[in-house]
Amino acid sequence: MDGERDRFNGDTKVLHQRAVRVPLPDTTAERAFHENMMTVADARERKAELLADPEVPLLAAYEAELERIAESFERRLRRIAGDDYEEVAMAYARGDRDDRIGALAAYYFEGLWRIQQRTTITEMMFSPVILRYPDSFTMNIRFTDGYTTTKSICYESPAHSTEDLADEYAEAYYEDSCYSQQQAATYLRETAQIIREEFPSPDNTSFEERKYGGIVSAGGRRGSVFSAMLESLEPDPDRFSEPVDKPTLVEAGPEAKRTERELLRNEAIVL
Repeated sequence: MDGERDRFNGDTKVLHQRAVRVPLPDTTAERAFHENMMTVADARERKAELLADPEVPLLAAYEAELERIAESFERRLRRIAGDDYEEVAMAYARGDRDDRIGALAAYYFEGLWRIQQRTTITEMMFSPVILRYPDSFTMNIRFTDGYTTTKSICYESPAHSTEDLADEYAEAYYEDSCYSQQQAATYLRETAQIIREEFPSPDNTSFEERKYGGIVSAGGRRGSVFSAMLESLEPDPDRFSEPVDKPTLVEAGPEAKRTERELLRNEAIVL
């Protein structure tokens, strides 16, 4: 199994320039999508709360958000492929199956595995794109090398620093790091509100108000420096000409490619 896992997670083609398109046929489906996005917003606000507390290690705040995101991925995998989703994903990776369910399981499982590795790996940034269209939504799971975008805010973790500073400098560095974490907490709270605004409840808003919405976000780290970015993203109304009746993989849309040009540094490689 370890060899199969290594093979699977070395296949960047599973994610590269691809997205999942999920139908939203009724209010029940819209409500589930909305609730999932509110979970993402809640996780961001919880991370902000922990970052703002000087008694909480930065890594604990970082891991808390990743755990919530990973749980969301696991729920999707179970809905798509059942409790044996890992086996389904591995079979697709080995070429033992070549069907829609296998492809979806491989896509989400690759994303889940990479998310779970982020606390121990630097220079790998998670930068998803989530877009709402009138009859569906898409999730483009992206990872890039590097740790920041052209619009990211950065904050420091003294626990991850390898610098051997004299006492007076170490104290100043610690205070500066705490201030950067406070600033990051404010930014995370503000951008969590963007998620809430872009994906409103179907019970409280008209269809015209909620049929389009989108976000692009990014987070990574290099050593002791962590980064965060999130902003709204306008979906292309002409992206899809045909309806969809079940979750399926599609090509990354023009929105994803546009954000690569605008946000990623010239040397960044999308994995």
